Amino acid sequence: MSSIELDHVSKLYANGAYGVRDVDLSIGEGEFVIFLGPSGCGKSTTLRMIAGLEGITSGDLRIGGRSVNNVAPRDRNIAVVFQSYALYPHMSVRDNMGFGLKMRGVARSVIEEKIRDAAGLLGLTPYLDRKPAALSGGQRQRVALGRAIVRDPVAFLLDEPLSNLDAQLRAEMRLELVKLHRRLGRTIVHVTHDQVEAMTMGDRICIMREGRMIQVGKPLEVYADPVDTFVARFLATPPMNLLPARLTGQGDGLVVSGDGFTVEVPDMHRAAYAGLAGREVIFGLRPEDLHEAPQPGFSRIEVTVVAMESLGVENILVGQIGTGGTAGKPLELSARLSRHFTAPVGARVPLYLDPRPMHLFDPETTRAFPRPSLRLVTN
Repeated sequence: MSSIELDHVSKLYANGAYGVRDVDLSIGEGEFVIFLGPSGCGKSTTLRMIAGLEGITSGDLRIGGRSVNNVAPRDRNIAVVFQSYALYPHMSVRDNMGFGLKMRGVARSVIEEKIRDAAGLLGLTPYLDRKPAALSGGQRQRVALGRAIVRDPVAFLLDEPLSNLDAQLRAEMRLELVKLHRRLGRTIVHVTHDQVEAMTMGDRICIMREGRMIQVGKPLEVYADPVDTFVARFLATPPMNLLPARLTGQGDGLVVSGDGFTVEVPDMHRAAYAGLAGREVIFGLRPEDLHEAPQPGFSRIEVTVVAMESLGVENILVGQIGTGGTAGKPLELSARLSRHFTAPVGARVPLYLDPRPMHLFDPETTRAFPRPSLRLVTN
């Protein structure tokens, strides 16, 4: 059994600061779970508590249904892969992969068989006699994974394992880790601050902030229905546009208006938002929901181009709207447009806003006001 359960787990340091606070999470056997959040949010501390490398102040941690609060790391049968790889530079790939088993007194023939199987799985067979210095970053990462695999653990804990790789290698290793998970079928907990890793690799994302888990769910569900403005902005690049606004009644309908924009609330959200009429709100919309051409039901806004970022497959427009913004800072938004759209800086251009994926947030609590879900996945 490789399920992992954190039952109101907290980590309180001697100075009175919480590293992790009241984390309540159940990770199913064979699940690939991502801990996502900014630096210092507690994601690595949570991982280290699962591994037994950090003590638990309160709560209960169970692995396979067994409480392990007082179980030593070596007796939890969990493998940890660190950001730094932690390879022995004077040892060959073969010896690095088999070192842990050797220290446990496993027979040499068994160690060799496990190394051979893991090396074949990871494409390391031609490099078994090389030292780490003769390997690329991606190959060293594979060796660290191989050292974990030969232990045959019930779960793998990965602490930002791809952060030292360049962009191309990161993309390759993301795919390799997903394939590896499918082949092994073992539980994986992966810590990262990279939104792309979170969206493309995990069965579920656990977004953390200041030691707490803010939202847990399937990647596209969390993307489509963020619980607050922090999740809305953190999960994507460019982040969700968040604009101060006011919700008012207009005839039988509702209108969200702010500095430089007016949006009619679509029928699908009218009942959910009807009770908020007359309130100040934060209007949220993803950059991909702004378009360069009108369609029925879209709202027209005008922006002054501040910057254009050409990414090859698309262009990101950053535009200023309204007259002054807040606290002297101009109000800006981002739009994800086609690669054919171009406009010079300073130009005044129209954009067309699809209101159906809109969100409204409470300015005081930053929490999302409930509305019918538009989740992009249903299974």
